[in-house]
Amino acid sequence: MSVLVNKNSKVIVQGFTGGEGTFHAEQMIEYGTNVVGGVTPGKGGQKHLNKPVFNTVSDAVEQTGADVSIIFVPPAFAADAIMEAADAGIKVIITITEGIPVADMVKASDYIKDRDCRLIGPNCPGVITPGEAKVGIMPGFVFKKGKVGIVSKSGTLTYEAADQVVKQGLGITTAIGIGGDPIIGTTTKEAVELLMNDEETECIVMIGEIGGQLEADAAKWVKENGNKKPVIGFIAGETAPAGRTMGHAGAIVGGSEDTAQAKKKILKENGIHVVDSPAEIGMKVAEVLKN
Repeated sequence: MSVLVNKNSKVIVQGFTGGEGTFHAEQMIEYGTNVVGGVTPGKGGQKHLNKPVFNTVSDAVEQTGADVSIIFVPPAFAADAIMEAADAGIKVIITITEGIPVADMVKASDYIKDRDCRLIGPNCPGVITPGEAKVGIMPGFVFKKGKVGIVSKSGTLTYEAADQVVKQGLGITTAIGIGGDPIIGTTTKEAVELLMNDEETECIVMIGEIGGQLEADAAKWVKENGNKKPVIGFIAGETAPAGRTMGHAGAIVGGSEDTAQAKKKILKENGIHVVDSPAEIGMKVAEVLKN
């Protein structure tokens, strides 16, 4: 089992012929992901990376049966790309684009909520099910197949956690980079829930950061549902000055519950195994699984 993407996923790339789209599509194809084509308006009918290019997502879906899309469209047009994918019947929409205006994301997330699709991101590294499909910008070689699920707001820490888990002789079922923007499609809680319900996932690594309530909501949900699987938690931003936006647009401490210390306290109270440094993630996973 896996969640969101697997070897049967049929993936299209929106923004296929642009620099970012080309570079990462090549990497995804090389990894073995089933990329069936891409979308660049005005270039329909052409071939790119030996795959067909379509003018619209609905053309791509109609002709390839695509069910997953990855978006490398510039910020000004990315929200439209999300809505277009939802309209065309894409089930999993993974948005890599950073810097989408908040007002655009409000509109896009409202638009897709009654449609049968799931949005991951924006401003995220994507999703990988090792050995099956890499739909994102993560370095595929770091990830090996196994029993540990990863949910992370941070791209770099996703790879770091995976690397450490693998160095402990373990591996990953699916790693989900949910993105660091204030408005994202799939929350920490929803991503944790997907992995909790996945038969192959035995343990979950949840990486959060200062700002917002996502990790606290996830931790409370885990406890309310009987702590069925061990969850290892790490919160980035311990030394961040209060009130300062740090890199990710979502990482701003608004209230007393938004700080790293407060979040860690909430996680511990809800039975999450909290580590103080990302360097401890792999060891803690191994220790918890042994017990």
